[in-house]
Amino acid sequence: MVNIDSEEIKKDFPIFESRKDGQRLVYLDSAATSQKPRAVINAISDYYSNYNANIHRGVYQIAERATEAYENSKKEMAKFLGAESYEELVYVRNTTEAINLVALSWGEKNISEGDHILISEMEHHSNLVPWILLAKRKKAVLDYIKVGEDYRLDQESLENGLEKNPKLVAITHASNVLGTINDVKSITKKAHDKGAVVLVDGAQSAPHMPVNLSDIGCDFYALSGHKMLGPTGIGALYGKREILEAMPPVIGGGDMIETVEFYSCTWNRIPWKFEAGTSNIEGGIGMTPAIQYLQKLGMENIFKHEVELTKYALDALAEIKNVETYGPDMKKNDHGGVISFSVNGVHPHDIASIFDNYNVAIRAGHHCAMPLVTQILRQSAVARMSFYIYNNKDDIDKAVEAINEVKRIFKK
Repeated sequence: MVNIDSEEIKKDFPIFESRKDGQRLVYLDSAATSQKPRAVINAISDYYSNYNANIHRGVYQIAERATEAYENSKKEMAKFLGAESYEELVYVRNTTEAINLVALSWGEKNISEGDHILISEMEHHSNLVPWILLAKRKKAVLDYIKVGEDYRLDQESLENGLEKNPKLVAITHASNVLGTINDVKSITKKAHDKGAVVLVDGAQSAPHMPVNLSDIGCDFYALSGHKMLGPTGIGALYGKREILEAMPPVIGGGDMIETVEFYSCTWNRIPWKFEAGTSNIEGGIGMTPAIQYLQKLGMENIFKHEVELTKYALDALAEIKNVETYGPDMKKNDHGGVISFSVNGVHPHDIASIFDNYNVAIRAGHHCAMPLVTQILRQSAVARMSFYIYNNKDDIDKAVEAINEVKRIFKK
């Protein structure tokens, strides 16, 4: 087991060398985007400085080098996720685009009037809005798995939803608001028993815990590179080979074709038939050192580190009056490194602003999960701390100091 030494890790991230009014940066917003290690920054700089060329087209040396580096990143990603082949990975911009690709391709072909689509009340808008739009276009029925009072999925509601024989079950692996980790392997098996296709939103799981897609068994899995130390503008959609091969492309253009005539065309093999035009080459190349950095630390170690920080933070917040947290207890090992909270009578934006005076970065708002926050938590907005490899207990102590300042200013 590798010890996660956050102070040593911080040295690999240039941003933590900065100071604001003499205060070091305490970054507690990794659920939104992670910071980037020097290895990722250097890889991107090296590409632009030494072998900047388009991929899949040139036969000259630097073009071949760029193509190899880009494709190698997919191979690294496939191994990281436990996928059978890198050809089952489509590079997209982010989780949002990945899920929309499934909705616009698989969904348009396979969802018909009256079909049921099952999702949960804790979904991010990225795994909600595409299905709302698809259901409206196809006159399908959108059903919801309820969130229980313990901030976990209500199992009776799940079973009731599956009894309707949904064509698709789309579920988050880990909630970006509650920190709840869902048993997607069990859900996938139950959904498959009912004949459903399963999509897992892995935006909050791939960066933080071991993921083995062969073990989970889901049909689709979506992630964003920028949340797992990689560059922005690069994400991945995993799809089982036979499903991807049966799906039509959504965007037409270069690189996604095999042949083109004036009145007809045929498609490239997977995954390239879904990657029209010039790819985010620097993003793909930047993912290789990001994945290697995480693998060196070990995903199980990263998860244990974040769980330890979460327990420490929840214990500290429980001692502060008028502070309420939202998320499951820590008894079942299904709470990741995310804590949403409120200070009674104080708007979360004011909380985040006061935190910023301490150079502590947190998020405030509905966190792109408006139905969950407004209808289930019954809040207009909540504040959120989220942890990663470069955080430690000192960071949480600084956050607690900022909360006490919030209480002092607002007399709470």
